[in-house]
Amino acid sequence: MKRVTGGGCSRRWFLGLGVGAAVALSDCSGPAAGPGGPSSSQAGTQTGPSPTATENAKAGAADWRITGAGPERAIEGFADRVSVLPGETFGLYVSTTAPGFRITAYRMGWYGGSRARAVWQSPWLPGAKQTPATVEAGTRMVRTDWTRSTLVDSTGWPEGSYLLRLDADGGAGQRYVPMTVRSRSVRGRTVVVNAVATWQAYNLWGGYNLYQGPSGGLSTRSLQVGFDRPYRYDDGAGLFLVYEAPVIALAEQLGIPLAYTTGVDLAADPVLLDGASAVLSLGHDEYWSPEQRKHAAAARDAGTNLAFLGANCSFRRVRFESSGLGPDRIVVCYKGSWQRDPGYRAGRGPATTDFRAPPGADPESSLLGVLYDGYPVDAPYVVTNPGHWLYEGTGVGAGDGFPHLVGVEYDRVNTAYPTPRPLEILSHSPVVCAGRSSFADSSYYSTSSGAGVFATGTMRWVESLDAGGQGGDHGMDARTGAFTRRVTENLLRAFAAGPCGRGRPAADNVGAVYGRS
Repeated sequence: MKRVTGGGCSRRWFLGLGVGAAVALSDCSGPAAGPGGPSSSQAGTQTGPSPTATENAKAGAADWRITGAGPERAIEGFADRVSVLPGETFGLYVSTTAPGFRITAYRMGWYGGSRARAVWQSPWLPGAKQTPATVEAGTRMVRTDWTRSTLVDSTGWPEGSYLLRLDADGGAGQRYVPMTVRSRSVRGRTVVVNAVATWQAYNLWGGYNLYQGPSGGLSTRSLQVGFDRPYRYDDGAGLFLVYEAPVIALAEQLGIPLAYTTGVDLAADPVLLDGASAVLSLGHDEYWSPEQRKHAAAARDAGTNLAFLGANCSFRRVRFESSGLGPDRIVVCYKGSWQRDPGYRAGRGPATTDFRAPPGADPESSLLGVLYDGYPVDAPYVVTNPGHWLYEGTGVGAGDGFPHLVGVEYDRVNTAYPTPRPLEILSHSPVVCAGRSSFADSSYYSTSSGAGVFATGTMRWVESLDAGGQGGDHGMDARTGAFTRRVTENLLRAFAAGPCGRGRPAADNVGAVYGRS
């Protein structure tokens, strides 16, 4: 499906019954999983193992993966919250052709390489086939009118990113439902932000998302999409397993003190990031509200480090609205049709179009340092600044390349748009996008607050962490995986220690790389 880009390239999609009697699973400990937490010099006043390291010393679950998805509608579901605090309850809405189903909650992390721990399991619950979806006239938003299947109590669940696996009776099918158990405090921690608005923007369940409808074209796409429906992917996990889980696993393996939240929660709470050491935007984090953008910028200006580990981040401006199940359950993004948006006409927010587009243009580069430049590309990642501290221990030299690491979307430094300075370009990779020559750039800039801001400039960075190991795709090899894992480790450790720009200020090289200021 085509859509507008920043660089002139076309872009296509690539890729209740009441509270059930919960069965608490064993919290037994096993051998420590990977290195412990950073020392006090790396993470403020942190001494001894971090809570992240302590959690990951517990026994993992090797059987968390879906092995029998079954037919498309055999079992599927959604939660009525994108996140909860530990101990809060949430509703689960499940449709299945089987007479019953069971839920197992897996916390995703490292766990000695198994990458998940089962923290809770329901009894077998009665199943039912729920009513078909409807499509709202005008906005073409898919709606469900399902009956709540059960309430889930998260008491005893550690903070983190979760996948709830639904298992239909008799092995008829399996699907995930994602859930974030968010942190009560982020002080002194690196904050993982699950990009749930972007997951929903690409969700084609019911035949519509923000890119297409049944015709496959933009003319029939939804103008707003809701969380009150399952995710239409083979596994139901949204974009989590491809673009988020690998970096979470690495950070937890390292014992980095982490906190968890979602973009929806960050938009709603202006003080959510107060005291955070760093914030991680993961592999595909395209849809932001102005409030989320404002709160992230305020954290940077207070000394919190920011890392953008994908490309095309904060490109679309959205508004969150309520559904029948609660607040912030609808993602509104009219894009080029923003003048038709009744919320905009009523003054409920700015135009829901690209951040860089008028009215109220606010290019994402003022926060990221880089600017989205196009799709699709597949190109080597080329190192330009091998002496930079982020490349320490990689053994790279100037001009070294890593095939296929730049793709499928990419960002670049473009001083025709607002660009924070001083800014260092670390990689400068030639690309050809639909016949147009350009570059993909990794960059690092520092601010007067002491914050450091890093952007990879490629959407494949998080995927590449598994290259040569758990997975990897697009032809990326073990050498590429070893490189990105070491760079990401250097980043996570440095950013966890506090305002990175104080001890590691950027040395501006934009003019040297691009031949202009």
